[in-house]
Amino acid sequence: MSNLETEPEERVCDDLPGATTDIQILEPRTVPLGGPRAMTVRRTLPQRERSFIGAWCFVDHYGPDAVGERAMNVPPHPHTGLQTVSWLFAGEIEHRDSTGSHALVRPGELNLMTAGAGISHSEVSTPTTTSLHGAQLWTALPDAHRHTPPFFERFVPQPLVHHGATVRVFLGSLLGQVSTATTFSPLLGAQIDLPPHTEIALPVDASFEHGVLLDTGAVALDDESIPLHSIGYRAPGAELLVLATGDEPARVLLLGGAPLHEQIVMWWNFIGRSHDEVEAFRAAWQSDVIDGTDTGGRFGTVADFNGAPLPAPPMPNVRLKPRE
Repeated sequence: MSNLETEPEERVCDDLPGATTDIQILEPRTVPLGGPRAMTVRRTLPQRERSFIGAWCFVDHYGPDAVGERAMNVPPHPHTGLQTVSWLFAGEIEHRDSTGSHALVRPGELNLMTAGAGISHSEVSTPTTTSLHGAQLWTALPDAHRHTPPFFERFVPQPLVHHGATVRVFLGSLLGQVSTATTFSPLLGAQIDLPPHTEIALPVDASFEHGVLLDTGAVALDDESIPLHSIGYRAPGAELLVLATGDEPARVLLLGGAPLHEQIVMWWNFIGRSHDEVEAFRAAWQSDVIDGTDTGGRFGTVADFNGAPLPAPPMPNVRLKPRE
């Protein structure tokens, strides 16, 4: 999914200094993606309290939404300097991109798009989809890899039962399960489904920071209750994460990674390192794809999409000032 905000925040993100053994609760804000009939999402990253969990820098969580007038129909749009991680609980989305990839995003199947130097893609819910429920996540590419050529890949994790919970590892490794999907910094992504009255201990990399996004039910992370649709954040230092449920089953996404220790500028669907760089990305998209006056071809074209590509919003009037 694109960031379809018509007035996207211009944001510099960097690692917050210091670590704590407490659980930090990151509550979502509701973001409408487009007009009155467009989808709304619950956004937990980025926010003022925290910009990153490892290299995870953007978390949109949506649904379950009945598909009708609010079907997903995202025209071709650009990305730079990131990977998009598409993960569904229900529904089906058709993906097309400028590398020539054409794939269906289905529940329990990872679709991973590496934008690198530049890519464009479209996302449309399929005609048979009656409900959409899932998450769209971004990881920031480290500076050494952010200009890599774009590519697309798919991975289907095999479910593992761990003390009654079902674990699907779609990025990185956990409990001996390893994803073959490409990452450019140490990362972890997993869906965990827990029955009622279940407690599990997960051995994790102590150098990672971790976030637990609660999708359904009620869960405590290390005895701290996570509000529904929020993220419970744990700083580096923990070798075990303990998840516990009450009377209801629950489903969470576990996100983790080594602290990125880099500063990024994120605006609309671009990640760069300065205001000027992001402005240049926008200008290239507008001239090459929207206006058709440039043939530089950074973002390519999406074949077989029935409609026009998405214009970029205007840049804000105020220049972005990096955090000190």
